[in-house]
Amino acid sequence: MTAETFDAAPDLMATVSSAWRASFDLGTTKGVDRSRAVVAMAQALKRASDEILEANTLDLLASREMAVPELILDWLKLTPERLQTTIQMLQRLGELSDPLRRVMSASYQLEHSQTYCQLMPLGLIALVYEAFPELGALAAGLCIKTGNALILRGGTEASHSNATIAQALQSALQDVGMPAGCLELLPSDLGSSLRDLITQDRYINLVIPYGRPSLVQQVVRQSTAPVLKAGMGNCYLFWSPSGSLELARWMILDSHQSEPDPVNAIEKVLIHSNQKPSSLVTLWNSLKEKGFKIRGDAQLVNEFPDLKQVSESEWGEPYLTKTVAFKVVNSLEEAIAWINQYSSGHADCIVTESYQESRQFALGVNSATTYINATPRFSRNPSRGDNIFLGMSNQKGHRRGLISMETLTTLKHIVQGNGRF
Repeated sequence: MTAETFDAAPDLMATVSSAWRASFDLGTTKGVDRSRAVVAMAQALKRASDEILEANTLDLLASREMAVPELILDWLKLTPERLQTTIQMLQRLGELSDPLRRVMSASYQLEHSQTYCQLMPLGLIALVYEAFPELGALAAGLCIKTGNALILRGGTEASHSNATIAQALQSALQDVGMPAGCLELLPSDLGSSLRDLITQDRYINLVIPYGRPSLVQQVVRQSTAPVLKAGMGNCYLFWSPSGSLELARWMILDSHQSEPDPVNAIEKVLIHSNQKPSSLVTLWNSLKEKGFKIRGDAQLVNEFPDLKQVSESEWGEPYLTKTVAFKVVNSLEEAIAWINQYSSGHADCIVTESYQESRQFALGVNSATTYINATPRFSRNPSRGDNIFLGMSNQKGHRRGLISMETLTTLKHIVQGNGRF
């Protein structure tokens, strides 16, 4: 089924086609110009900070009146610190080296010719997100840096914030001479549905949904364009009998520290049946002191009646709150099988002193990233390395793992003949 099957709103079609045309011009711009544009976007956000925060206040007031869930309000609230962090990330992004047109050897060669590869833009990308007003700015920076045009489709709860941010970014792009239409915002009152947008597969090369699982699954079900799922929550930890109690405690607590969205938060812990009950109680009490709610499987509830029992459906769903559920397993193999069935598949961990266990876990767990005695805490702006991250992908399709500049590119094979035939 293609986009042409549906009668999309004329305004939406004008926006999509404008961005699509701009993507061709943007893809041929020089790296230095794209970098200058991203820096200009950072400066524009800084100048418009007061207006953005005022718009966000309007969104928060309206959302509270509409009884929007507390989780969404946390994602929506744009503090001066969060806005400043976004500005810093855009500034840093503009200073990174150009990711495009890097020449690489091809894995094959044709007779009488030379074949090589280059990283190229995908084309037109759509970000579908709820709350997180700063996420649109970060996605815009990543897309402009990689030569991709971008369509933003935020939720109604952040309509004022998104519009003010988009206006500042678009003004900056215009001032530095970027192609008109390379960044578009679909207003929440446009009159078109989400399905109208994500079925424009003739124009859109990638859709990235970011938010609660219900939003991500809706996009996956309805989109006819390629989708890059962003995972959030429901990460597992296997606590081996040889693993340190203090290390397990630190990994759980630290994984929940990313704000405003602890993407890689450990929400489920599998414990070996040989684990000492006293160690469990110590860990639970420590977590409760930090405001966590503790739940357990039937076996643990039988041994510790004060625990609330986990329902079967909870093992495969993220809490997205400070809640951790515990389950008893009899072996590492059982833990791996359980994680592969129920984890969200983007970040899973083990605490162990056994090298053999760590290798078996790393190879056996079917997740984008595995962490061995290390915190899975997610950071969009890591202090080490030359990259900025939008989120974590838990799928095996387009790209897997951290969503970075390279994720928003594709390979082009170029065959250079020598005139012989």
